[in-house]
Amino acid sequence: MTRLPFIATLTAATALLAGCGGAPEPAEETAAQPEAAASAPVALPESITAERGGFIPEGVEFDTAGGRLLTGSLAEGSIFQLHEDGRVTAVVTDPELVSSVGIEADEPRNRLLVANSDRSVFQGGGRGHAKLGVYDLASGARLAMVDLGATLTDAPADTVHFANDVAVADDGTAYVTDTRAGVVYRVTPDFQASVLSRFDGLDGFAPNGIVYHPSGYLLVASGGSLWKVQLDDAATATQVTLPEEIPGQDGMVWRPDGALAIVSNSGNRVVALTSADDWATASLAGVATYDTQATTAAVVGDDIYVVHPHFADADPPSVQRVAFQ
Repeated sequence: MTRLPFIATLTAATALLAGCGGAPEPAEETAAQPEAAASAPVALPESITAERGGFIPEGVEFDTAGGRLLTGSLAEGSIFQLHEDGRVTAVVTDPELVSSVGIEADEPRNRLLVANSDRSVFQGGGRGHAKLGVYDLASGARLAMVDLGATLTDAPADTVHFANDVAVADDGTAYVTDTRAGVVYRVTPDFQASVLSRFDGLDGFAPNGIVYHPSGYLLVASGGSLWKVQLDDAATATQVTLPEEIPGQDGMVWRPDGALAIVSNSGNRVVALTSADDWATASLAGVATYDTQATTAAVVGDDIYVVHPHFADADPPSVQRVAFQ
């Protein structure tokens, strides 16, 4: 097991918001699997293609209460509903949303959390930003826009930011990855932000997908590696030993059976993993493949859907139900 040292800031200066307005059976007989929310009967088509292209949905989420498939937009910032017939309608329009990346529905608190970035940083444009937009899940009204990057008070002046993904703990605390700055932020339910983990000691470490485990830790993807970060001891991170190489690890979700589904954005597949030792190591539980690059996934009932954003062309994006083998 590889250990990665990094700086943990549990008492960092907080950043106030800027602008406000029945678990399934576990996949293995082990307490290491999280309890997934009971799934309601949902019937979506096997695939849905948007009526237009260009908005580049990197993130996808299913609003169970509203029965809606939601996507972000790297190009336009807004949060959209993708209807079964392909129609695309805005559900959150906020001029401060530049590139909406990972999105997460916090249904117990009726909130939608949005990792707000600026994709131009990957095109040589400026230093970007890392913010967390918080919206009423039903109405789309803004509740807060939290400046995460402002918590890095000792960062070099040329630090680049890109808020990428977000996970929510049982108590409503949100955790957001900043891929370019190499940071995981923590945001309390009342919108106070701090640095949870500031990675150091590994060149090129770029936290991307993130999930919360109810045993009190996070799993964070970076390139081809998966890391475990204890919330009560964020002074070290341990690398999870994987059963095989999983390059380009991007979005991650817990399947209803408790397995962790990791989208490989460079491998055109989703890899499902389980663990019998509290995620010191992982075992292969299934693989789903497809023909077009995907980035993230959403749980819809008992199924997993991936989103194909079409970064490099103007073709309409789509979502697709995957089948694990």
